[in-house]
Amino acid sequence: MASLRKISMDTIKISSVTAADILQLQSIGSKTFVETFADQNTADDMQSYLDNNLSFDKLTDELSNPNSEFYFATLDNIVIGYLKINYGPAQTELKEKSSLEIERIYVLQEFHGKNVGQVLYNKAIEIAKQRNAGYVWLGVWEKNPRAIHFYKKNGFVEFDKHIFKLGNDEQTDTMMRLQLL
Repeated sequence: MASLRKISMDTIKISSVTAADILQLQSIGSKTFVETFADQNTADDMQSYLDNNLSFDKLTDELSNPNSEFYFATLDNIVIGYLKINYGPAQTELKEKSSLEIERIYVLQEFHGKNVGQVLYNKAIEIAKQRNAGYVWLGVWEKNPRAIHFYKKNGFVEFDKHIFKLGNDEQTDTMMRLQLL
């Protein structure tokens, strides 16, 4: 499917996730989360997160929220990553009308460094601009230097910290923002 070099951004397709896609969303969400964080967390904490945050019922609730949106990134009709954005009251913290939260950008490990995350990020920024958001914000685990570098490269700056609970483990996320207006 993909070689070791970057994939042309034009070949990565972005599509809205619908209720009919819940099982596929659950599958890509679980797989990418485990690939990204399993080696730095206990199996129990990982399973607790998956059970509580990526369950069929939880994803169904999130997908039905009018202030949240999910998008798949596909290559050759295969889902290789996804994006979740929130605005207004669906945001996990700030909940400001003038902001948009990127809650999740996850890409299958074999596609890291091949433009997939950038295409999903670009979709989030496009939506933020369409909604006239003054800024975009997110939280990224302080022990995820790859993601922190990605967001800094795209103009985000750190502005705070918050606690992210993974199972029984309280972890520190770096909060970052990108001013748009």
